[in-house]
Amino acid sequence: MLDVLSQPWPWCVAGPLIGLMVPLLLIVGGRVFGVSANLRHLCAAALPSRLPFLRYDWRAAGLWNLVFALGIVLGGVLAATVLAGPASIDLAAATVADLRALGLTDFSGLVPSELVSWQALGTVPGLLIVVGGGFLIGFGARYAGGCTSGHAISGLADLQVPSLVAVLGFFAGGLLLTYVLLPILL
Repeated sequence: MLDVLSQPWPWCVAGPLIGLMVPLLLIVGGRVFGVSANLRHLCAAALPSRLPFLRYDWRAAGLWNLVFALGIVLGGVLAATVLAGPASIDLAAATVADLRALGLTDFSGLVPSELVSWQALGTVPGLLIVVGGGFLIGFGARYAGGCTSGHAISGLADLQVPSLVAVLGFFAGGLLLTYVLLPILL
């Protein structure tokens, strides 16, 4: 069993399992799949405030989601320590060639260490990509009313037009970063 769990799963298995989360959450308790709302729940729990945005019963609204997010973190820790899966990913040869043309050379981990590492934070491109990108992701998730997983998995499955607009925006932003901003930064 550990051998099966420690290998990458094919898309035809992993995709339907993720997709089944949507009806399961809706059937079990009318819940919607997504993770970005956890920041609000954590702030409401840790920083009781006079801000109306943080004044709500976070236990009733989001305790299940906080437990879900904790499970994601624990699952990642277990996968990295107990299952000891591969520490790198297989990239297409064309992708590797394009990244090499941008000056990236280390493909031994899950992300290029030239962009995402403590040393990279000391460079302008690394700081912009990690800190600036993190800010934009957080702001975008809040502004769009959910994260990529919430909109793309739950929202589209529920045929919500705002989720379609958000997902199209996520893809457009990814294309803009890949083909316009990343070559400028690197």
